[in-house]
Amino acid sequence: MIKTILVHVDGSDAQDSRLRAACFLANACDAHLVGGADTGIGWLDYALLTGAVAATTAGPDFEVLRATARARLAVFEDAVRRAGVASFESRLIEDEARYALLLQSRYADLVVLSRGAQADPAQPMRARALPDHLALHGARPVLVVPPDYADQPLPGTAVVGWDGSMQAIAAIAAALPLLARADIVRLALVNPEAPGELHGEQPGADMALYLARHGARVDVVVERTRATVGEALMGMARDYGAGLMVTGAYGHGRYREWMLGGVTRELLERARVPLLIAH
Repeated sequence: MIKTILVHVDGSDAQDSRLRAACFLANACDAHLVGGADTGIGWLDYALLTGAVAATTAGPDFEVLRATARARLAVFEDAVRRAGVASFESRLIEDEARYALLLQSRYADLVVLSRGAQADPAQPMRARALPDHLALHGARPVLVVPPDYADQPLPGTAVVGWDGSMQAIAAIAAALPLLARADIVRLALVNPEAPGELHGEQPGADMALYLARHGARVDVVVERTRATVGEALMGMARDYGAGLMVTGAYGHGRYREWMLGGVTRELLERARVPLLIAH
Protein backbone atom coordinates (compact mmCIF):
# COMPACT_ATOMS: atom_id res chain seq x y z
CA MET A 1 0.00 0.00 0.00
CA ILE A 2 1.02 3.60 -0.54
CA LYS A 3 0.36 5.41 2.72
CA THR A 4 3.06 8.08 2.81
CA ILE A 5 4.05 10.20 -0.18
CA LEU A 6 6.98 12.62 -0.19
CA VAL A 7 6.87 15.47 -2.72
CA HIS A 8 9.67 17.91 -3.43
CA VAL A 9 8.79 21.56 -2.74
CA ASP A 10 11.24 23.95 -4.41
CA GLY A 11 9.10 26.72 -5.89
CA SER A 12 10.15 25.91 -9.48
CA ASP A 13 7.89 26.22 -12.52
CA ALA A 14 7.42 22.44 -12.52
CA GLN A 15 6.14 22.33 -8.95
CA ASP A 16 2.45 22.74 -9.81
CA SER A 17 2.38 19.66 -12.01
CA ARG A 18 4.05 17.37 -9.47
CA LEU A 19 1.84 18.72 -6.67
CA ARG A 20 -1.24 17.89 -8.73
CA ALA A 21 0.02 14.34 -9.24
CA ALA A 22 0.97 13.95 -5.59
CA CYS A 23 -2.38 15.27 -4.38
CA PHE A 24 -4.25 13.02 -6.82
CA LEU A 25 -2.44 9.97 -5.47
CA ALA A 26 -2.79 11.03 -1.84
CA ASN A 27 -6.56 11.32 -2.27
CA ALA A 28 -6.85 8.11 -4.29
CA CYS A 29 -4.75 6.05 -1.86
CA ASP A 30 -5.90 7.79 1.34
CA ALA A 31 -2.23 8.56 1.96
CA HIS A 32 -0.39 11.09 4.09
CA LEU A 33 1.39 13.73 1.98
CA VAL A 34 4.71 15.21 3.10
CA GLY A 35 6.05 18.35 1.46
CA GLY A 36 9.83 18.54 1.76
CA ALA A 37 11.61 21.87 1.21
CA ASP A 38 15.37 22.17 1.56
CA THR A 39 17.48 25.20 2.37
CA GLY A 40 20.34 24.11 0.14
CA ILE A 41 22.67 24.40 3.15
CA GLY A 42 24.90 21.34 3.30
CA TRP A 43 27.44 20.17 5.85
CA LEU A 44 30.18 22.27 4.27
CA ASP A 45 28.11 25.41 4.75
CA TYR A 46 27.60 24.55 8.38
CA ALA A 47 31.33 23.96 8.76
CA LEU A 48 31.97 27.44 7.39
CA LEU A 49 29.45 28.91 9.81
CA THR A 50 31.51 27.67 12.76
CA GLY A 51 34.16 30.28 11.94
CA ALA A 52 33.76 33.79 13.28
CA VAL A 53 34.07 35.42 9.87
CA ALA A 54 31.48 33.15 8.28
CA ALA A 55 29.12 33.58 11.20
CA THR A 56 29.14 37.35 10.91
CA THR A 57 29.00 37.65 7.14
CA ALA A 58 27.04 34.63 5.93
CA GLY A 59 24.51 34.13 8.74
CA PRO A 60 21.88 36.56 7.39
CA ASP A 61 22.16 35.05 3.93
CA PHE A 62 21.44 31.57 5.27
CA GLU A 63 18.44 32.86 7.20
CA VAL A 64 17.08 34.23 3.92
CA LEU A 65 17.31 30.72 2.46
CA ARG A 66 15.37 29.34 5.42
CA ALA A 67 12.71 32.01 5.06
CA THR A 68 12.40 31.24 1.35
CA ALA A 69 11.94 27.55 2.07
CA ARG A 70 9.28 28.31 4.69
CA ALA A 71 7.42 30.49 2.19
CA ARG A 72 7.46 27.67 -0.35
CA LEU A 73 6.02 25.30 2.23
CA ALA A 74 3.21 27.77 2.94
CA VAL A 75 2.35 27.67 -0.78
CA PHE A 76 2.44 23.87 -0.64
CA GLU A 77 0.06 23.76 2.33
CA ASP A 78 -2.40 26.09 0.63
CA ALA A 79 -2.35 23.98 -2.56
CA VAL A 80 -2.97 20.66 -0.82
CA ARG A 81 -5.80 22.13 1.24
CA ARG A 82 -7.48 23.30 -1.95
CA ALA A 83 -6.94 19.84 -3.44
CA GLY A 84 -8.82 18.28 -0.52
CA VAL A 85 -5.92 16.24 0.88
CA ALA A 86 -6.99 15.14 4.35
CA SER A 87 -3.59 14.37 5.89
CA PHE A 88 -0.42 16.32 5.16
CA GLU A 89 2.59 18.01 6.75
CA SER A 90 5.52 20.26 5.84
CA ARG A 91 9.17 19.62 6.55
CA LEU A 92 11.98 22.15 6.33
CA ILE A 93 15.26 20.30 5.88
CA GLU A 94 18.66 21.92 6.46
CA ASP A 95 20.61 20.34 3.62
CA GLU A 96 21.03 20.13 -0.13
CA ALA A 97 18.00 18.75 -1.95
CA ARG A 98 19.55 15.44 -2.98
CA TYR A 99 20.60 14.55 0.57
CA ALA A 100 17.54 16.04 2.24
CA LEU A 101 15.14 14.08 0.06
CA LEU A 102 17.20 10.92 0.29
CA LEU A 103 16.94 11.04 4.09
CA GLN A 104 13.21 11.78 4.14
CA SER A 105 12.46 9.16 1.49
CA ARG A 106 13.33 6.43 3.99
CA TYR A 107 10.04 7.12 5.72
CA ALA A 108 7.83 7.32 2.61
CA ASP A 109 6.40 4.78 0.20
CA LEU A 110 6.81 6.99 -2.86
CA VAL A 111 8.83 10.08 -3.80
CA VAL A 112 7.33 12.53 -6.31
CA LEU A 113 9.75 14.67 -8.33
CA SER A 114 9.65 16.61 -11.58
CA ARG A 115 11.11 15.87 -14.95
CA GLY A 116 11.24 19.61 -15.60
CA ALA A 117 14.31 20.32 -13.46
CA GLN A 118 15.97 17.25 -14.95
CA ALA A 119 15.88 18.64 -18.47
CA ASP A 120 16.11 22.39 -17.73
CA PRO A 121 19.67 23.64 -18.36
CA ALA A 122 18.88 26.74 -16.31
CA GLN A 123 18.65 24.58 -13.19
CA PRO A 124 21.80 23.64 -11.24
CA MET A 125 23.21 20.21 -12.12
CA ARG A 126 22.39 18.95 -8.64
CA ALA A 127 18.72 19.84 -9.16
CA ARG A 128 18.64 18.26 -12.60
CA ALA A 129 20.09 15.02 -11.18
CA LEU A 130 17.51 14.56 -8.42
CA PRO A 131 15.58 11.69 -10.08
CA ASP A 132 18.88 9.93 -10.84
CA HIS A 133 20.18 10.33 -7.31
CA LEU A 134 16.99 9.28 -5.54
CA ALA A 135 16.38 6.31 -7.83
CA LEU A 136 19.92 4.92 -7.69
CA HIS A 137 20.74 5.66 -4.07
CA GLY A 138 17.35 5.55 -2.35
CA ALA A 139 15.29 2.62 -1.16
CA ARG A 140 11.96 3.94 -2.45
CA PRO A 141 10.42 4.26 -5.91
CA VAL A 142 10.45 7.65 -7.60
CA LEU A 143 7.54 9.05 -9.60
CA VAL A 144 8.86 11.56 -12.15
CA VAL A 145 6.14 13.93 -13.35
CA PRO A 146 6.37 15.79 -16.68
CA PRO A 147 5.89 19.57 -16.55
CA ASP A 148 2.64 19.51 -18.54
CA TYR A 149 0.83 17.00 -16.33
CA ALA A 150 -2.64 18.36 -15.52
CA ASP A 151 -5.36 16.13 -14.11
CA GLN A 152 -5.05 13.00 -16.21
CA PRO A 153 -6.12 9.73 -14.55
CA LEU A 154 -3.22 8.19 -12.67
CA PRO A 155 -2.58 5.38 -13.33
CA GLY A 156 -5.42 4.93 -15.87
CA THR A 157 -3.78 2.65 -18.40
CA ALA A 158 -0.26 1.66 -17.27
CA VAL A 159 2.57 0.67 -19.61
CA VAL A 160 5.12 -1.48 -17.79
CA GLY A 161 8.51 -2.25 -19.32
CA TRP A 162 9.43 -5.87 -18.66
CA ASP A 163 12.77 -7.44 -19.62
CA GLY A 164 13.23 -9.98 -16.84
CA SER A 165 15.86 -7.89 -15.03
CA MET A 166 16.16 -7.31 -11.30
CA GLN A 167 15.61 -3.59 -11.86
CA ALA A 168 12.33 -4.26 -13.67
CA ILE A 169 11.24 -6.57 -10.87
CA ALA A 170 12.00 -3.86 -8.30
CA ALA A 171 9.98 -1.29 -10.26
CA ILE A 172 7.01 -3.62 -10.72
CA ALA A 173 7.01 -4.57 -7.04
CA ALA A 174 7.11 -0.90 -6.05
CA ALA A 175 4.29 -0.05 -8.45
CA LEU A 176 1.96 -2.90 -7.41
CA PRO A 177 -0.45 -0.68 -5.42
CA LEU A 178 -0.91 1.52 -8.50
CA LEU A 179 -1.00 -1.32 -11.01
CA ALA A 180 -3.78 -3.01 -9.05
CA ARG A 181 -5.81 0.22 -9.45
CA ALA A 182 -5.08 0.63 -13.17
CA ASP A 183 -7.82 0.21 -15.78
CA ILE A 184 -5.44 -2.13 -17.57
CA VAL A 185 -1.73 -2.91 -17.40
CA ARG A 186 0.08 -3.24 -20.72
CA LEU A 187 3.04 -5.46 -19.90
CA ALA A 188 5.47 -4.43 -22.64
CA LEU A 189 8.29 -6.61 -23.95
CA VAL A 190 10.49 -4.95 -26.56
CA ASN A 191 12.40 -7.37 -28.78
CA PRO A 192 12.44 -10.18 -26.20
CA GLU A 193 15.09 -12.81 -26.67
CA ALA A 194 14.28 -16.46 -27.30
CA PRO A 195 12.55 -18.20 -24.38
CA GLY A 196 15.05 -18.83 -21.61
CA GLU A 197 15.78 -18.26 -17.96
CA LEU A 198 14.65 -14.61 -17.98
CA HIS A 199 11.23 -15.05 -19.56
CA GLY A 200 10.26 -18.72 -19.32
CA GLU A 201 8.49 -20.65 -22.04
CA GLN A 202 6.28 -17.75 -23.10
CA PRO A 203 7.78 -14.28 -22.64
CA GLY A 204 5.67 -12.18 -20.31
CA ALA A 205 3.24 -14.93 -19.30
CA ASP A 206 4.69 -15.59 -15.85
CA MET A 207 4.89 -11.90 -14.92
CA ALA A 208 1.36 -11.34 -16.21
CA LEU A 209 0.13 -14.14 -13.95
CA TYR A 210 2.04 -12.65 -11.02
CA LEU A 211 0.40 -9.26 -11.60
CA ALA A 212 -3.04 -10.83 -12.04
CA ARG A 213 -2.72 -12.50 -8.65
CA HIS A 214 -2.25 -9.03 -7.20
CA GLY A 215 -5.50 -7.88 -8.77
CA ALA A 216 -4.15 -6.23 -11.91
CA ARG A 217 -5.86 -6.57 -15.29
CA VAL A 218 -2.99 -7.43 -17.63
CA ASP A 219 -2.41 -7.56 -21.36
CA VAL A 220 0.99 -8.75 -22.63
CA VAL A 221 2.29 -6.70 -25.56
CA VAL A 222 5.34 -7.87 -27.53
CA GLU A 223 6.92 -5.18 -29.69
CA ARG A 224 9.53 -6.04 -32.29
CA THR A 225 11.11 -2.89 -33.62
CA ARG A 226 14.32 -1.20 -34.72
CA ALA A 227 13.53 1.75 -32.49
CA THR A 228 15.21 2.12 -29.11
CA VAL A 229 13.52 0.53 -26.12
CA GLY A 230 12.71 3.98 -24.79
CA GLU A 231 11.11 5.07 -28.05
CA ALA A 232 9.09 1.86 -28.21
CA LEU A 233 7.77 2.26 -24.65
CA MET A 234 6.90 5.91 -25.20
CA GLY A 235 5.14 4.98 -28.44
CA MET A 236 3.02 2.41 -26.59
CA ALA A 237 2.19 4.94 -23.89
CA ARG A 238 1.04 7.38 -26.56
CA ASP A 239 -0.95 4.80 -28.54
CA TYR A 240 -2.69 3.38 -25.47
CA GLY A 241 -3.34 6.76 -23.86
CA ALA A 242 -1.41 5.68 -20.77
CA GLY A 243 -1.48 7.64 -17.55
CA LEU A 244 1.56 5.90 -16.06
CA MET A 245 4.78 4.26 -17.20
CA VAL A 246 6.81 1.88 -15.04
CA THR A 247 10.40 0.80 -15.66
CA GLY A 248 13.53 -0.21 -13.84
CA ALA A 249 16.27 2.37 -13.26
CA TYR A 250 19.46 1.09 -14.83
CA GLY A 251 22.91 2.36 -13.91
CA HIS A 252 26.16 2.16 -15.92
CA GLY A 253 28.43 -0.15 -13.94
CA ARG A 254 30.91 1.63 -11.71
CA TYR A 255 29.68 4.97 -13.02
CA ARG A 256 26.14 4.41 -11.79
CA GLU A 257 26.63 6.87 -8.95
CA TRP A 258 26.22 9.69 -11.42
CA MET A 259 24.95 8.18 -14.66
CA LEU A 260 21.77 6.33 -15.56
CA GLY A 261 21.53 3.90 -18.44
CA GLY A 262 20.36 4.96 -21.89
CA VAL A 263 16.80 3.66 -21.65
CA THR A 264 16.15 5.31 -18.28
CA ARG A 265 17.77 8.54 -19.40
CA GLU A 266 15.68 8.69 -22.56
CA LEU A 267 12.46 8.12 -20.63
CA LEU A 268 13.34 10.68 -17.98
CA GLU A 269 14.01 13.33 -20.59
CA ARG A 270 11.15 12.64 -22.98
CA ALA A 271 8.29 10.71 -21.35
CA ARG A 272 5.03 12.65 -21.59
CA VAL A 273 3.30 10.81 -18.74
CA PRO A 274 4.32 10.20 -15.11
CA LEU A 275 7.16 7.67 -14.95
CA LEU A 276 7.72 5.41 -11.95
CA ILE A 277 11.29 4.15 -11.67
CA ALA A 278 13.06 2.01 -9.09
CA HIS A 279 16.45 0.40 -8.78
